[in-house]
Amino acid sequence: MPPQITKKHDACAARVSRAGLAAAVSHLSPESDPCDGPLQRPADRKLIAVKDNIVTKDLETTAASKILEGYVSPFDATVVKLLSQHGAVISAKTNLDEFGMGSHSQFSANGPVRSPFRRQGRALSAGGSSGGSAVAVVTGKCWAALGTDTGGSVRLPAAYTGTVGFKPSYGLLSRWGVIQYANSLDTVGVLAQNVGDTERIFDILNVYDAHDPTSLSESIRARLGASRSPQLPEFLRIGVPLEYNIDELSPIMRRAYARILNQLQEIGHSIHPVSLPSTRHALSAYYVIAPAEASSNLAKYDGIRYGYRFTCSDASPKNNLPLFALTRGKGFGNEVKRRILLGTYSLSSEAIDNYFIQAQKVRRLVQQDFNRVFAKPHPLLDREPLGNDGVDLLLTPTTPTLPPTVSEVERQSPTESYMNDVFTVPASLAGLPAISIPISLSAEERSGMDDADIGNIGVQLIGQFGDDRLILGAAKHLEMLQGYAVKRS
Repeated sequence: MPPQITKKHDACAARVSRAGLAAAVSHLSPESDPCDGPLQRPADRKLIAVKDNIVTKDLETTAASKILEGYVSPFDATVVKLLSQHGAVISAKTNLDEFGMGSHSQFSANGPVRSPFRRQGRALSAGGSSGGSAVAVVTGKCWAALGTDTGGSVRLPAAYTGTVGFKPSYGLLSRWGVIQYANSLDTVGVLAQNVGDTERIFDILNVYDAHDPTSLSESIRARLGASRSPQLPEFLRIGVPLEYNIDELSPIMRRAYARILNQLQEIGHSIHPVSLPSTRHALSAYYVIAPAEASSNLAKYDGIRYGYRFTCSDASPKNNLPLFALTRGKGFGNEVKRRILLGTYSLSSEAIDNYFIQAQKVRRLVQQDFNRVFAKPHPLLDREPLGNDGVDLLLTPTTPTLPPTVSEVERQSPTESYMNDVFTVPASLAGLPAISIPISLSAEERSGMDDADIGNIGVQLIGQFGDDRLILGAAKHLEMLQGYAVKRS
């Protein structure tokens, strides 16, 4: 039995393929088999997997960290409660990078997530940090899965596994019951086999929650609804950010991306180069802001109230160290420790002005760059619409490259690994809706490839704040254009 499966659910795990879901989950529900009966609610008898940093009262929630070993929440997260109220069956808690800190789902106390795809027999990265949720979806072990997206943690695994990954506008979905990494960035997201199923889950979860202070109020939601048309325009003005044409973009990604743009142009949509100059600095700003928030959010884990507690004998040379220091030293993984130290330093009196404050200024500039290129104004800001001078949405690659092998990931330095997020982080800093959908590679694009399993790349659609319906509609359109929209009942 893989270490990811808790002993409590051994009998249930035996029903699951060891090569499929078992590699991706941390805990399985003993009551995950759909029951018989009439279908009356939107998600009746649908199996939903939930990322293990979203709390559930009947299953352990560890955020893939030893420091939360054995923790069971006394309540369900709002998103879990809503799914259950609409008939869904919470089937599993999925594995992730510890506390959501990673791009490949390799930094987990439960062991790494294993992608079902291979390159010349070598295991590929499943993406992160919601890699377990993506693998559960692509292997057909659940109808859909919840993840969290801080800087691309839903969209990156979707791109690496050929699934759909949607990050809504910040504040639309409740974060009550989500274990915080960086609370100004964390967003609950949805992974599914197609855009239609993704939208069905979004419809269930898109409600105001009084428990969450960042949840958009009913009045703001009404304003969003009044300012956004539910209909997709016949012809879209699609923006292509010039700054996303980076040297690290692989030739295969570049060719497939250009082909999609040409196809869209051929059927009447217009393509417009746009400039987002501050996004060059978005990745650097993100890796200051997110660790700074994490260093504060993770300070509560000390082994006193719950979770893992370090113990040592009276004769141990470590016996004179404080309990919380010993517990945190043993309970956190190396990547989490690295980000806590980085965040603590950036908030120190000697560094806050040069790092944290500057990163917040970059974040504001990134938001302003997006506002300058969209035709519609930000609904929470006062600005006249650009009209014909702006674009409806942006279309970008989701990742610079195809998924690397696990061995390649292991050889990467932390800074090299951070480059995986270069296309996803800007939308997160601005709180914008973004979705990654799979695009089939043509026979010509696949010629010469040594990847028998990889048949698609991920492309990303980014919209103005509150334009979630437009993004979902455009993603459906692009899905149908590719001719492989999947219908799952």
